[in-house]
Amino acid sequence: MTTENEAELIDRAIHGDEEALALLFSAHRERLRRVVAFRLHPKLRSRVDPDDILQEAYLNAAQRLGRFLHDGAHSFFIWMRLILNQTLADVHRRHLGAQIRDARREARSRPASMGDSTSLSLTVHLIGHLTSPSQAALREELSEKIDDALSTMSELDQEVLAMRHFEELSNSEIAAALEISEQAAAMRYIRALGRIRDILVTIPGFGDE
Repeated sequence: MTTENEAELIDRAIHGDEEALALLFSAHRERLRRVVAFRLHPKLRSRVDPDDILQEAYLNAAQRLGRFLHDGAHSFFIWMRLILNQTLADVHRRHLGAQIRDARREARSRPASMGDSTSLSLTVHLIGHLTSPSQAALREELSEKIDDALSTMSELDQEVLAMRHFEELSNSEIAAALEISEQAAAMRYIRALGRIRDILVTIPGFGDE
């Protein structure tokens, strides 16, 4: 879809054209599915259908479409990704709210932040394929190493790593989503990757796909 075509569809959608919104959503559906695949909490993967989350996000977007320009969005995908992440937060609260509150009380830790869920998702996806009993010890060892490496990164650097590597966003899209410059997005990715590179090369199968 060209920029001109997308701009025309956005204008039509803002003025109430439901077909235009459906076309926009369809054009970005697979990219949005990658966001769900990365961000959905591991405990919910067998309980919540990603398509249901996407549908809920679509309905939320339809209700908020009039705010597209007010939200300062320059890209439908970036705006839709924001709506999707808010929808995922609601899904997590509905299904895991009590567990999350209990864990916080036991740990007496600070409130969960953007980086809490991102670091968990990064760890899960980096070693998620190590599922056999023989890989259990390696999985535990790598999990600790990844957690240690992530703890040296700022939340913003973790987000850039996640968005670039797993959500497959471009530097310009990351810059728009995080409200930083493209140069800063590129530099943060290189820095984050450097801090975790030595661990990545020890993960069986990493980078083979």
